[in-house]
Amino acid sequence: MSSEQRPPFPPFTRETAIEKVRKAEDAWNSRDPQKVSLAYSVDSRWRNRNQFINGRDEIVAFLTSKWQRESDYRLIKELWAFTENRIAVRFAYESHDETGQWFRSYGNENWEFDSNGLMTARHASINDLAIKPTERLFHWPPGRRPDDHPSLTDLGL
Repeated sequence: MSSEQRPPFPPFTRETAIEKVRKAEDAWNSRDPQKVSLAYSVDSRWRNRNQFINGRDEIVAFLTSKWQRESDYRLIKELWAFTENRIAVRFAYESHDETGQWFRSYGNENWEFDSNGLMTARHASINDLAIKPTERLFHWPPGRRPDDHPSLTDLGL
């Protein structure tokens, strides 16, 4: 068993599941692949769209490439459901490509955790919608979403 720990730990309550989701959102909004990878077990398995990613090294490589392509990335995650060691979230993020085209990407993720709170499996389904700059909804400075920023539900997403 790994000595690494990432609270909160399963079994999840509604409150700890919401906390886990917000911590994941905050980490991804840092756009720091190394930092983000530490929330996952060393042998974590991902399905992200049509890609299969295994282990932290591949997670870091994937995220490094992702955030080189997806500029000005801003993400909101929201708890959908939870059970003992699993959490389901829905999310949306906005970013633009190298041509300046903005996108809002919508998706769902299913997460599974070990007893140390590390994510061992992540299954993500994501769809992209091209949007105009005037249609953007996520306008906070780079980094953590402010606590008073509307949620996906509040934004009608």
